[in-house]
Amino acid sequence: MQTVQRLPAEELFKAEIEALIAAEKDPIPTGWKMSPKSVLTYICGGKVGDTTITPKYVGNRRLVEICIATLVTDRALLLIGEPGTAKSWLSEHLTAAINGDSTKVVQGTAGTTEEHIRYSWNYAMLIAKGPCPEAMVKSPIYRAMESGSIARMEEISRCASEVQDALISILSEKRVAVPELGVEVPAQKGFSVIATANTRDKGVNDMSAALKRRFNIVVLPAPANLKTEMEIVQNRVKQLSAGLDLYAQCPSEDVVEQVVTIFRELRTGATLDKKQKVKTTSGVLSTAEAISLLTNSMALAGSFGSGEIEPADLAAALQGAVVKDEENDSVSWKEYLENVMKKRGAAWLPLYRACKELN
Repeated sequence: MQTVQRLPAEELFKAEIEALIAAEKDPIPTGWKMSPKSVLTYICGGKVGDTTITPKYVGNRRLVEICIATLVTDRALLLIGEPGTAKSWLSEHLTAAINGDSTKVVQGTAGTTEEHIRYSWNYAMLIAKGPCPEAMVKSPIYRAMESGSIARMEEISRCASEVQDALISILSEKRVAVPELGVEVPAQKGFSVIATANTRDKGVNDMSAALKRRFNIVVLPAPANLKTEMEIVQNRVKQLSAGLDLYAQCPSEDVVEQVVTIFRELRTGATLDKKQKVKTTSGVLSTAEAISLLTNSMALAGSFGSGEIEPADLAAALQGAVVKDEENDSVSWKEYLENVMKKRGAAWLPLYRACKELN
């Protein structure tokens, strides 16, 4: 029985990774577990022997090929996109397939320092023994350089400029100087960095041109159409709910379609048929948010309902997801209910009534 709340990708999809490695016939780059073609199969799905490889990323296959090809070279990879476009998800699965280890992660925040990029010290040991290798606390990027593997840098634009500058020298020189020990640690072949940046956070700490030049930049778009986004949402909700004690059935296709339709229309400011304009809201309303909303609806249905998602469960989750700014979003949501949802016919009326009652 799984007791860990969230397994890393390499453990969750261990059987698929092992099947791909066992069936490998193509050249494998130094430091990699499998060939670029096998990594592509792992990410985009396929079949190897008797094992079905589930798609981890549903979208433009060419973008995934560019990402993998970048990591074969000595350039780092930067994934940019709107919130919820699977940047972190793709980053994790790329490192899981390539190295069998997706856990060398630096989470970028306002509190991230240069020590998180390079190294720090165990000060009790430092005082007792002085500068020595045993007293050093290596960062995930430092460990990736030593082992010739890939490190992940999440939300790089949230880091202060001095932290970003520390990464420039590492990506340029491919080595870390440790003056306290009088050594320089060179990066082993296979070392790289996958960073992610959120386009909504562009103004937090905008990346310098010097840092951008060290990356090959791939922009991940939002799902192209309703069908694609529904497929992503259904697959992820099924995967997530399998590891949680929700005691509820997965949402039906009709429920998923309603949620994704609402999100796409409020996100783009128009109905799907482009015949009516809609006021947008301040929330992100991304694919990831839709997945979270449906998982929360399952929890409501399982804990306090029949075990099947009802309009009331969905309405409660929608209210929390859509109305982030009470003053402005509440007005937009009310207008959407009256001008769009109410006029959609019998299939939408139960959800409309539940949302109106809650609102």
